[in-house]
Amino acid sequence: MKHKFRNVAVIAHVDHGKTTLVDSLFKACGILTLDERTDEEAQTRVMDRLDLERERGITIAAKNCALTWNDVKINLIDTPGHADFGGEVERALGMVDGVVLLVDSAEGPLPQTKFVLKKALKRHLPIIVVINKMDRPDRRHEEVLNMIYDLFIDLGADESQIEFPVFYAIGREGKASEDPNNIGESLSCLLDKIVEHIPAPKGDVNAPLQHHILDLGYSNYLGRLAIGKIINGKVSEKDNLVLIGEDGVAKPLKITKLQGYEGIGLANLSEAYAGDIVVIAGAEEVQIGDTICTKDNPIPLPRIEIDPPTVAMRISANTSPFSGKEGDLVQPQKIFERLRKETLSNIALELEGSVNDSTFLVKGRGEFQLAILCETMRREGFELSLGRPVVLIKEDNGQKLEPFEELVIECDEEDVGIITEKLSRRRGKMTSLFKEQSGRMNLIFTISSRGLMGYRSEFMTDTRGTGIMHSSVTGYEPVTEEIPERKNGSLIADRDGVAIPYAIFNLEPRGRMFVSPGTPVYTGMVIGIHNRENDLLCNITKEKKLTNIRAAGRDENVTLTPPMELTLEKAIDLIKQDEIVEITPKSIRIRKVELPRARG
Repeated sequence: MKHKFRNVAVIAHVDHGKTTLVDSLFKACGILTLDERTDEEAQTRVMDRLDLERERGITIAAKNCALTWNDVKINLIDTPGHADFGGEVERALGMVDGVVLLVDSAEGPLPQTKFVLKKALKRHLPIIVVINKMDRPDRRHEEVLNMIYDLFIDLGADESQIEFPVFYAIGREGKASEDPNNIGESLSCLLDKIVEHIPAPKGDVNAPLQHHILDLGYSNYLGRLAIGKIINGKVSEKDNLVLIGEDGVAKPLKITKLQGYEGIGLANLSEAYAGDIVVIAGAEEVQIGDTICTKDNPIPLPRIEIDPPTVAMRISANTSPFSGKEGDLVQPQKIFERLRKETLSNIALELEGSVNDSTFLVKGRGEFQLAILCETMRREGFELSLGRPVVLIKEDNGQKLEPFEELVIECDEEDVGIITEKLSRRRGKMTSLFKEQSGRMNLIFTISSRGLMGYRSEFMTDTRGTGIMHSSVTGYEPVTEEIPERKNGSLIADRDGVAIPYAIFNLEPRGRMFVSPGTPVYTGMVIGIHNRENDLLCNITKEKKLTNIRAAGRDENVTLTPPMELTLEKAIDLIKQDEIVEITPKSIRIRKVELPRARG
């Protein structure tokens, strides 16, 4: 029974086609069906189950599924490709015995490819390389393969790991082959190689039970779900078990339901064996890293090790004059419970504060991870105030160290000048510059995480939305000199009211506006970015004075410039030290921490 399992993680950089390939693997195993009326897949990107994942086209949470190929059950884990969700990758790799590494045939390995591959090599996992998107006209698969070999060598891969099988695929069409000049008609060769190259789990079915908890779920009917891999032994619903937590104390556990993965869903099991990934219901106080054992042989497993957080953000209840108008969940206690619940299932997050506090410090892997958490909470009905993210500094032998990142940028040639100028101001150092076959420029920088704070929105403006940037933490180095903040001041509403077109029109020469006509404003709310360095109090509720005189051409409607649309990430990037972001289910605003007194 133990040789009938293969546990595999699919890892890749963002947008290299990982989730689409998983769709095609489902189809190859007969799990996805075709809609006869449209002859299109009835479901696509089935592993992107969160709304945010579908909207942004990224994987945020690692998710399990299972395929059956030639009577072998393949437990497949779709992992995030963004380094900010590295905790999900580390957790997922603890459940698998091998990895499928997906690389774009034109872009090649990028920073987050390196990040996830490094984790896999550290665990000495065998790897199958798939060079995807072979239908791209700008593909350069031979050069990309050489880059992959160089990456393996740079990351210290051993001889067995560097002799990896290579497949060339068009994931969207469900085709793969070992010959780049003759892409096959199916993914059967890749599935055969997974069964052949990825080893069966090494667990001993006859040893005492050790079930390692590496993920958590929740069911309205079953309560807390403990998800993990059976390292040794076997388990059934009738067994007398214990749960061993971080404190080493064995607590009695009665299984209410035992389930395994089948396709994208779960199937009930009477018993499960070493090597399988199963879901156990009945443990209410379980945490990631705990071990489920038999009562007679309570032998805990080592707890999972992850990289420490690099960024922190202060989160508190919304205290603006508009508090409670657009959201239902505004109490600090409810915010704390929601954040605490998130840290239980997301091991890369840390929470400082107690239920009696009004402000909480949340630590994570990056701005993007914290922004996704806050975006999820606002959609659940929370109103929050968010401080400016800060980089966590650590000390080593009395020396202060900060995280540094490798930044890879793809842009048009005409944008290279402005990008290098702004990154040099932020203490970034260029390590590589070359022109791709497509004519686009590829720039690689080494820069501190502090230096990248607030740059993403500037980058998108400078490249007119055509630039692409990716980064991942490479290590810690001595703290550099101070990084300049946003130079421009803020335009601030000096009274409560509603934004008026006439007032906006007259304020436009002063800077770029955030608000449109009819937007409610309050004293201290930031309504735009000032052209100069100082803050400026503005009356955005001012109406045009009426007179008895009417003349042709005097009373035409004003024409306004469209306001800058504030996304959560952009707002977090823009705020200065004395400002916070106010988010509700319906609005994103920037305001001053200390609200000035309203003018009459």
